[in-house]
Amino acid sequence: MKQSENYITEEKYKALKIELEQLKGPKRKEILDTLAYAKSLGDLSENAEYHQAREDQGKLEERIRKVEEILMSSEVVSGSGGDIIEIGSKVVVSKKGENEEKTFQIVGAEEADMTQGKISNKSPFGEALFGKKKGENVSFKTPNGEVNYKIINVS
Repeated sequence: MKQSENYITEEKYKALKIELEQLKGPKRKEILDTLAYAKSLGDLSENAEYHQAREDQGKLEERIRKVEEILMSSEVVSGSGGDIIEIGSKVVVSKKGENEEKTFQIVGAEEADMTQGKISNKSPFGEALFGKKKGENVSFKTPNGEVNYKIINVS
């Protein structure tokens, strides 16, 4: 598995497919209905409803394009459960000098979310962990200096 590729988990793939169906179906119809209503109000040059609906339509079409691009250009992966850290791996780490353990999942950049413990394989921390095994030490630079972690477990 190449670290530089674009990856998404099976979970994210399914969520994006559902989102795309909603955007292309009900959401697109809703905006078209709003546009039709706004046009019926008359003079389009000073019609705030019409201009807002056109702006919403532009944002919707851009999101549809973005989701389709992600689905076409990303490789879907599932957590391997192996010994080597890769996309989908869950990693338990401990910061050097502290006893607290933290669990993270390595994911593609598109679904990274630190609040959920999902870190991008392209982030400094994700790059440091990628390809390592249980028991190894990793370090990476932050704006506050170098940080060192020990890998407690990989699943």
